[in-house]
Amino acid sequence: MVAPEAPSGPPPVAPSPDAVPSNGSLLAPSTAAAAAAALSELARAVAAEQKSVISRNGPSIEDVVREEVRPLVKNWLDAHLPGMVERMVRAEIERVLGRPAS
Repeated sequence: MVAPEAPSGPPPVAPSPDAVPSNGSLLAPSTAAAAAAALSELARAVAAEQKSVISRNGPSIEDVVREEVRPLVKNWLDAHLPGMVERMVRAEIERVLGRPAS
C-alpha cells in the first residue's frame, strides 16, 4: 500500500479580515485610508503652493488661464471619462480572464 503524498509547502492562509472588504468595496479599509491621507496631503501641498504665488495688483496669468480652462476640462471629462473608464475596465477584465479584447 502506498502512503498518500504530503502536500509540499505551507497550507494556504486565508486573507486577513482587513484585506477582504465586507462592504462590497474594491479597497480594504486600510488601503482606502492610506489613499485618502495621501490625497489630503497632496491637496494641502497644492493649496500652500497656490497661496505662495506672488501677484501684483490682481490675479496672475496662471489664475486667469486656470479659471478659463477649468470648465472646458470639466465638460470634456464629464463627456469622455465614463466611457474611457468602462473601456479600460472591460479590457482589464478580459485580459485577466484570458479572453481576446473585443
